[in-house]
Amino acid sequence: MKRYIIIPVFLGLFLSKAQTADSLQTKNKATFSAYAELFYTYDFNGPANHVRQNFLYSYNRHNEVNLNLGLLKAAYHSEYLRANLALMAGTYAQDNLASEEDALKYVNEANIGIKISKNKNLWIDAGIMPSHIGWESAIGKDNMNLTRSLAAENSPYFETGAKVSYTADNGKWFLSGLVLNGWQRIAKAGGNQSISFGHQVTYKPNDKITLNSSSFIGNDKPKEEKRMRYFHDLYGSFQLTKEFSAVLGFDIGAEQKSKGNEQYSIWYTPNILMKYQFNDQWALAGRVEYFYDENGVIINTGTTNGFQTFGYSLNVDYAILKNVVFRTEARGFTSKDAIFVKNDDFRKGNFFITTSLAAWF
Repeated sequence: MKRYIIIPVFLGLFLSKAQTADSLQTKNKATFSAYAELFYTYDFNGPANHVRQNFLYSYNRHNEVNLNLGLLKAAYHSEYLRANLALMAGTYAQDNLASEEDALKYVNEANIGIKISKNKNLWIDAGIMPSHIGWESAIGKDNMNLTRSLAAENSPYFETGAKVSYTADNGKWFLSGLVLNGWQRIAKAGGNQSISFGHQVTYKPNDKITLNSSSFIGNDKPKEEKRMRYFHDLYGSFQLTKEFSAVLGFDIGAEQKSKGNEQYSIWYTPNILMKYQFNDQWALAGRVEYFYDENGVIINTGTTNGFQTFGYSLNVDYAILKNVVFRTEARGFTSKDAIFVKNDDFRKGNFFITTSLAAWF
């Protein structure tokens, strides 16, 4: 009698272990991905050295085929642990990480997260992470327009520090608090002894609307030149119909004019982005934007009225394959002052055309 009992018990233990292994295999997942985006931009102002505007950090080469971003990423996710490591190359890395040490200029992400609650989606993450600010990312295929907005180009693409984040059980609310090394920094600026802070609140009442509020508070300068900076990013993303979507965004910042000064320099930038998806292959998108920075906090022109620039763009996208997209965009800037160089003269306008070919797997 015992002999016949032992067999099903042993079989049951074996099946239980097998099911546990399958469960762990399901929960513990490592993934690998790659992304590459080639581009060509023709700037009608014709910069002689091929490097275009000093306030643009993506697709910022004239009349040459180049790599904007090449990315290799490894990610791991289990029930209580997650980690990301991504290495990159391209003009995006050259321009955005120009102030970082050579060994860090090729790091796009390097972070580890630990879940600190058994019952709630509560995590602590630390390392080099994508920015919590803005409606656009460095990865072109994920954005509505081909090029990045002035708002995205002149606020952090990435950040280094630690964050605590919580996602509600129903997925409608996301909240996080951050401690950061600075304004788009891996290593701190020399002589800087300050800690910066940030927050993010995202609300998704349904699958068609996303509302986001993000902030940055801190000093990004050496101790002797300490100036507090306060910045807020607000945007809403709306899927108005199956084909038509829009993003409304508004960024505003303030920074002390000098150390200990009670007066602040203000900059702000409103944005309207729209996209119409004709079918699985064709899409049309546009953007209008304005960037006001009279005192040159973010973009210093050295002119009377500073950087007060209106921008517009229109792009057409064609998905060659499910993981390959070709995009073409016409974009222009009009400034209050003559700040755009053409030959040996300064102009108030700048117009350029960009094409890109992106692939991922």
